[in-house]
Amino acid sequence: MASTCPHAKNRLLDQRFAETASLSCGFSHSPVLATVAESSSMAFQCSSCLHGGFCLKSLEEQSFYIIEMAVPKVNEKLLEDLEQMGFPQPQATRALYYSGNTSLQDAINWMLDHENDNDIVEMPLIDVDIDIESSESFPITEEMRIKAQKLREQERKKKEEEEKRLEREREKEKIQAGKKLLEAKKIAEENERKRNLSLRKTEKEEEKRARERVFQKLEQDKLNRRSKHGLPLEGQANVRSSNISIEKEKKSRPVYTTAKVEHLRECLRNLKRSHLGEPARVKRAFETLLVYVRNAVQNPMQEKYRKIRLSNPLFQDRVGSLNGGVEFLELCGFEKTGDFLYLPHEKVDKALLNSAGFVLNSAITNPFFGVFSTTQN
Repeated sequence: MASTCPHAKNRLLDQRFAETASLSCGFSHSPVLATVAESSSMAFQCSSCLHGGFCLKSLEEQSFYIIEMAVPKVNEKLLEDLEQMGFPQPQATRALYYSGNTSLQDAINWMLDHENDNDIVEMPLIDVDIDIESSESFPITEEMRIKAQKLREQERKKKEEEEKRLEREREKEKIQAGKKLLEAKKIAEENERKRNLSLRKTEKEEEKRARERVFQKLEQDKLNRRSKHGLPLEGQANVRSSNISIEKEKKSRPVYTTAKVEHLRECLRNLKRSHLGEPARVKRAFETLLVYVRNAVQNPMQEKYRKIRLSNPLFQDRVGSLNGGVEFLELCGFEKTGDFLYLPHEKVDKALLNSAGFVLNSAITNPFFGVFSTTQN
């Protein structure tokens, strides 16, 4: 800012002018007492502002009295000379203050002696007021410029080395974190693999026990029917001996039957996976399918047990509306004929139906049924 002040000699600048000047550079400085030389047009440059704003600093010779300021006041011209040489204002102020505020050479020598101080670039603070008289500007020698350049270069290298050190530390931490994450992932995968193997083993054992129970039940039903009709009770010594015969018969089945059994099992797995949020409904569907299969095995001569109306509300609610329900019956031999699912007498495959009953019983009693897909197995 500029001011015309022909009668400004030895006058006190009021608080309002000080505040206006302070606002122009963006910093709030304490009020000052100043003796200003006569001039028709005077520019005031703030030596405390690195950005070059304007406030209460005359470019002509004058005296300043700092009142209650924490930062010590040093020779402004010496400070400006140091700043022109490239030193930061806090460092230049500290050097002038602690070197006696007398010359550029003393200030530069002080900075060389204290270049490794932790607070070399911090603004010094004092608790007393200081009265400073301006003096003539000292010439800057070539030796001073060399020393100043050396200090700047040392500071730059020091800063670069610190940045490189911090970067190396960050990179080490990043690599270490990556290794820990990879190790944790491997441990989690191994634990998951062991858990899956354990679950699969449990499922197989449960399927084996369920198969034995189904075969025993079927054999017992066979013996009961023969006894009811007065037929000879062949092989009724015990259920286990009958079970052994059934196992031998199972081994002699053609390969296509084994493949169909796997299709039956996969069909039930898909049904269960398609309705994971409805376990009660899935179990009811399995139980209903088991009734249809058992009726067809036990009463192959009666058509009513081999014929299911598709539009039957009970059938639709329990089986028909579930994905895979009708497909399972078709795998058992039922065929769609108009509004019915019909199992022709000549296509009744008791071995296949018995296997279907075993698979259904396993699905009902085994809580792990359907946990693993065929691909995983």
